[in-house]
Amino acid sequence: MSWDGLDIDILGPAFLAGLLVASTHVPLGRQVLKRGIIFLDLAVAQTAGMGIVVAHTLHWEPGGWQVQLVAVGAAVCAALLLNLTERRWPEIQEALIGCLFILASSGSVLLLAANPHGGEHLRELLVGQILWVNYQQIIPVALLYSVLLVIWFSPLRHRSLLLFYLLFAVAITASVQLVGVFLVFATLILPALAVRQRESGADLIGYAVAAAGYALGLVMAALLDMPAGAMIVYTLAMVSLIGSWLMRHKPSNHKLSQTQ
Repeated sequence: MSWDGLDIDILGPAFLAGLLVASTHVPLGRQVLKRGIIFLDLAVAQTAGMGIVVAHTLHWEPGGWQVQLVAVGAAVCAALLLNLTERRWPEIQEALIGCLFILASSGSVLLLAANPHGGEHLRELLVGQILWVNYQQIIPVALLYSVLLVIWFSPLRHRSLLLFYLLFAVAITASVQLVGVFLVFATLILPALAVRQRESGADLIGYAVAAAGYALGLVMAALLDMPAGAMIVYTLAMVSLIGSWLMRHKPSNHKLSQTQ
């Protein structure tokens, strides 16, 4: 164990990136869980990732506007397709989401097959490089998420299923490039599972769970010199499990009144 890894210049931007991702993914994840389309995020994230791989094979500058355009375009196309399939074939929507995920994953493998660094690029896409995030990357994502959150918590979102899919696609595209596919899925689903039995204050509790999971994961990864992304997935799972247990065993107001 080494305390030298606790460098605020590295952990600070990484933690802020985690909070940003959680800001949109906690409410989105609750909606995904409620609708029973658990693997929607993986499918859209992997499709956005395939767009990034396409841009990489064309030797475009990483993080450039062309890369963002292709990634967002791929994710939006996936969202439009899944919106159509949910309206046409809702009974097999989860299966179609799984098919899209495996097709996008296989497409990324095929595109990188001739690249000697293809395995490394796929690993970065899945596990992410959260410790390499800097404030310059965070600022535009923060502005984008601010717009998405305003729309999400406005009455507009409840009027259109298509709007849900589009917001989801844009949010996922940005977060995949910050933290990777695995952390995107973990941030969407694990806090949502922790608060699945609550309605009032569920988003706030979900935010607290996500923040604690990211903070603990980053500290443990630094102390143990382990991959940060994979470690955060485990700490998110642990904190979510503890949070879910605490809420299930918290005495209700009715029980408290009976004991007084």
